[in-house]
Amino acid sequence: MHSRARSPEAKLRRTEDLLAAARTLAAARGGVRHVTLAAVTEAAGLHPSAVRRYFASKEELLLELAERGWGQWRDGLAAHLAEARDLTPAESAAAVAATLTAEPLFCDLLTHVPLSLEGEVDIERARRYKTNSFTAYDDIIDALTASSRTLTTAQAQELVAAALGLTAHLWQISHPTPTLAELYAQNPRWGHVALDFAPRLTRLLQAVAVGVTVMDGD
Repeated sequence: MHSRARSPEAKLRRTEDLLAAARTLAAARGGVRHVTLAAVTEAAGLHPSAVRRYFASKEELLLELAERGWGQWRDGLAAHLAEARDLTPAESAAAVAATLTAEPLFCDLLTHVPLSLEGEVDIERARRYKTNSFTAYDDIIDALTASSRTLTTAQAQELVAAALGLTAHLWQISHPTPTLAELYAQNPRWGHVALDFAPRLTRLLQAVAVGVTVMDGD
């Protein structure tokens, strides 16, 4: 077990240990829905009572991961588009899908943020999440419009809105629990919902991107 962290540097290390443990457990257990604060604390090598010095609840810890996920997606998309110019709407959509797919934990968390995370923390923590996620969102919109041949700001916003909604839904059904996986094996007709996440997300986002430009052009 770690001794109690007293310096700011030690407290920061403990915080990062807890976040790293949560990431590892989410990957190993099949998603953040299977992560408990007790398991995170144990994996990080801390006493069960110690975690409250760093995160008030599991929701606060996972919201921190979601907030960082926004920054990671923003940075990944910016790097992906760094040399891009005059992209078609379909190419912009493919970039959005590819960079989201590269952040599996963030994809998983997108379901849980509006459902149970941001509403279960105190108002100042919720305010910080909103502030930082919207800053990343604005940067994402700027990157999409700067690299596109035709996408307007409003169209880029519609593309990102579709990406967030589709990702939150498709990620979960494309990663079924063991019970559902067994059920789909027994009933292949039902198993079509356990789709391949990346190609389906890409195709649907391309349809959205092309569709909004066509509609606005009419």
